[in-house]
Amino acid sequence: MKAPVVRFAPSPTGNLHIGNARTALFNALFTRSHGGVFILRFDDTDLERSRQEFADGILTDLQWLGIHPDTIFRQSDRFANYDAATEKLKQQGLLYACYETAEELDRRRKFQVARGLPPIYDRAGLKLSDAEKAAFEAQGRRPHWRFLLAPETVAWKDLVRGDCQVDSRSLSDPVLIREDGSYLYTLPSVVDDIDYAVTHIIRGEDHVTNTAVQIQIFRALGAGSPAFAHHNLLTTVSGEGLSKRLGHLSLRNLRESGYEPMAVASLATLVGSSQAIRAVPSLAELGEILDFSNISRAPAKFDPLELDQLNARLLHEMPYDAAAPRLKKLGITGGEAFWNAVRANIVLLSQAREWWHIVSAPIQPSIDDPEFIAAALALLPEEPWDTTTWKQWTSALAAETGRKGKTLYMPLRQALTGIDHGPELAALLPIIGRSRAAGRLQGKKV
Repeated sequence: MKAPVVRFAPSPTGNLHIGNARTALFNALFTRSHGGVFILRFDDTDLERSRQEFADGILTDLQWLGIHPDTIFRQSDRFANYDAATEKLKQQGLLYACYETAEELDRRRKFQVARGLPPIYDRAGLKLSDAEKAAFEAQGRRPHWRFLLAPETVAWKDLVRGDCQVDSRSLSDPVLIREDGSYLYTLPSVVDDIDYAVTHIIRGEDHVTNTAVQIQIFRALGAGSPAFAHHNLLTTVSGEGLSKRLGHLSLRNLRESGYEPMAVASLATLVGSSQAIRAVPSLAELGEILDFSNISRAPAKFDPLELDQLNARLLHEMPYDAAAPRLKKLGITGGEAFWNAVRANIVLLSQAREWWHIVSAPIQPSIDDPEFIAAALALLPEEPWDTTTWKQWTSALAAETGRKGKTLYMPLRQALTGIDHGPELAALLPIIGRSRAAGRLQGKKV
């Protein structure tokens, strides 16, 4: 296969959410696997709502995921190209002026529905004479411009959905230019795909109908169509569609909450497919297992609990060398022994700080059985300590008191850590150290 050229085209009007990440990842992994080019295109023709801060945030989010665009451009820099395409379509008679207001169009649709007709545009704009157009202009109306669809069935082989077809006679001629002269998504997108030689358009299934329109525009502008892949959309567990207003699912929020980028990437890529959801350690490996034919037609549901599980799995398997710089930033100096002791008990790496506080800072021990704890203190081994010390100590204590199981171990855990759960004490005890352990067994806040 020829090296692919793909594009991810967000609007810089808000933060990316995990559903957007799904599309970005499909594009990036596909082109990475085939040695192609990844283009980041900012769809910022809506000058009023687009913000530089959102564009910067999108780039930061992608780089956090490990996606580094080969080319970046903004549609707002390319209006001359869209204007040229507009003139070409007008000269072919494929772009025509319409003067209806939104209210008039709404009344017309309701009337058609009431008569049992499909609510598609009746092409009244095509029938206007020059005098009628001039009259509308004199009223202060400005035209919006529609693309004249050919009456045909548009078919393509979708990389996800297989054979697809849309009868363009069931569609309204799409508006490409608003009354104020600004462009909607469709025409600039096609012009950009032609100019940047995009070979594959990988996007959500909500664009399936758009594809029929765009294929006709590609043809009208003298270009062939790229290949298309329309993946299922990501929803919440309850089935609600994702949007920029769901801030808790934004990549920025997930990043700032401490999630691992590969946990997010693994879930966003594998959910809603026939492949088992698992924590994949690298984008290279994730790209090797991505297969569009395995993507389901049903919506893909994002479950935060699954993200927690994947994140925990990555941390449980993370070697100390990978964690060390981040632990240092958190002020944790316990070394490899500490990391190996606590990593199986955290979901987010930042939670290691809580365990570091428990083993290295003053805490209030919890002692409900002073007599038993006094016996434990009397049998506390002398240093040096290692991971065998716990067994040596508790075996002696069991022999002395006759206790076993939870009645033996829980009082010790509560006295040494102040809580009733956590990492294996065989690993924690040497890090706590004899002096601090003895103080805590005496009820001291050390």
